[in-house]
Amino acid sequence: MTKPVILTGIRANNDLHIGNYFGAMLPTIEMAKKHTDGCQVNLFIPDLHSFTTPIDHDNLQDQIMHNARLFVASGLPLDNDDILIYRQSYVPAHSELTWILDCFTGMGEMSRMTQFKDKSKQVEATPDEHVKEVSRELFDGGKSTLMLDKLSQERVTVGLFNYPVLMACDILLYGAQYVPVGDDQSQHLEFTRDIAGRMNKKFDNVFTVPYEVSKQHEFFGKGQGLRIMDLADPTKKMSKSADSDKGVIFLTDEPDVAAKKIMSATTDDLANVSYNPIEQPGVSNLLQILALLRGQPLDEVEADCKGQSNYGEFKRMVADEMTNFLTAFQAKLADVDDTAIHSAFKRSEARANEQANRTLHRVQQAVGLRSKD
Repeated sequence: MTKPVILTGIRANNDLHIGNYFGAMLPTIEMAKKHTDGCQVNLFIPDLHSFTTPIDHDNLQDQIMHNARLFVASGLPLDNDDILIYRQSYVPAHSELTWILDCFTGMGEMSRMTQFKDKSKQVEATPDEHVKEVSRELFDGGKSTLMLDKLSQERVTVGLFNYPVLMACDILLYGAQYVPVGDDQSQHLEFTRDIAGRMNKKFDNVFTVPYEVSKQHEFFGKGQGLRIMDLADPTKKMSKSADSDKGVIFLTDEPDVAAKKIMSATTDDLANVSYNPIEQPGVSNLLQILALLRGQPLDEVEADCKGQSNYGEFKRMVADEMTNFLTAFQAKLADVDDTAIHSAFKRSEARANEQANRTLHRVQQAVGLRSKD
């Protein structure tokens, strides 16, 4: 690897919505295109990470291909030799290095991870039907709640507990120095630096240590983070995990369905189109969506709409723009060539395996699993 490596993951499962598109997909693609002159950009699909929490395993392969198509339709180039797009599980070194580093990681380190605490609470709060049924069967004098809590906690997996170790391996196997991280991932990057430094001290520099968070922000820039809010409840971020999909516009929604969601969006009774996220979160959210769809600065779009009192007309304006966007996007999606995606996987996974295996072999030698040549 002669070029510095940038590494970031692109989602393996879950349907992608317009919040993902504008907030993550487009910025990732633009970042990759911008930096390929001086860097190798690894865009990996974290399929091993995908089932740290419950998913539909029967649909995982279809979902991986579907999301790959969405990225290609969004402009991800498949013919750039400096952009590797590969599936994590197709590089077995990820799994073996994870086991090795697990044995040099403390339980206390993992238990302090903020995301583990947050996600484990989500798992415990959403018991599946099996857990509910067992709880009903064991009902005895008001003990069902206690039993339900116990069974729910058992659904918090070891994989969820130690997935920061796998994340560290995703980075360290390729000597990636640059990893775009949001605030919620900063702790994981610091753990990666800690475990790499620990191994380097014990075994004489087996890893390239990624730069600290401040240098990552200096390299990539630190924006405020785009947050498109739920149309039905504009106080919450748009998310597939919402209680209802009425407030979520998926990239595969029929354009007329998406338009109806916008026309039903929650607003207020002030009868004044103005960007004020505190007093008018629903209207402000629609203004931001309109700005993104038009590719215009928010302040310009607000100036065009400011003072408008008929929310129905305003919503129709946003709905029409969304209809045009989804119609054009879905036409591009229909033209995506699956053969080209599989060819890109094959090419990238061959290179990823070569690079990862080189690092893994160095670690295997250091810890005594392979003889030193």
